[in-house]
Amino acid sequence: MHARVMLLGVVVLAACATSPRPLDLRTADLIDLTWAFDERTLYWPSSPSGFRIEQLAYGQTSGGYFYSAHSLCTAEHGGTHLDAPIHFAERGTTAADIDLRQLIAPAVVIDVATQAAADPDYRLTTADVRAWEVRHGRIAPGTIVLLRTGWAARWPDRKAYFGDDTPGATENLHFPSFGEEAARLLVTERRIAALGVDTASIDHGQSRDFMVHRVTAGANVPGFENLASLERLPPRGAWVFALPMKIAGGSGGPLRIVAAVPR
Repeated sequence: MHARVMLLGVVVLAACATSPRPLDLRTADLIDLTWAFDERTLYWPSSPSGFRIEQLAYGQTSGGYFYSAHSLCTAEHGGTHLDAPIHFAERGTTAADIDLRQLIAPAVVIDVATQAAADPDYRLTTADVRAWEVRHGRIAPGTIVLLRTGWAARWPDRKAYFGDDTPGATENLHFPSFGEEAARLLVTERRIAALGVDTASIDHGQSRDFMVHRVTAGANVPGFENLASLERLPPRGAWVFALPMKIAGGSGGPLRIVAAVPR
């Protein structure tokens, strides 16, 4: 009987863990998960350009009022940004057409910073996901899954962040991220809304086939890359608002992503 009571208690706790807390934006802690775009912003090493901003006007006008304006130029995939499914799937959803419920949703954070500190090529495993669920409850459909590796502490040091700073080269990149089988579990069995990571890619640095991109894009699941401040989020309970620039036909774009944590 005692064992049955204990088992019932575990089931009840797991059920409670999977129930999202009510979100009141008037009292929630709002946490910016976005790196600012400037001359230090990191882009994929093979990107032909980075972030450029040009001042068009700044100062008092002849009409007696102050006026400031700039022109900017950026590739889609740099800094904190969205990977739309079409980035790796010919018939995938474009940046402008992603369902808003995949961009605004409850979030969980899986922390592998300890493993990544010991192995810069570490990839999230299915065992990691299931171990997280034992502690925090099953990941519900429609959840945004964020992976914390600790790599945000290296931003914007190019060599420390990418593992290599050879201009234009991608052969010697070393940073952690999702693993293929873990991505398949999250996409096909947990039916997540989106996934994100605090490194340069949802695939690890040494990837040559980009299977995580292909698995997620094939299921029309978007990705968020180069996230900041994941250490400020709880394992579960936050809501994420990930709103990219709405580029018609785009394969991605600059992303302003914010988390709301109920108090």
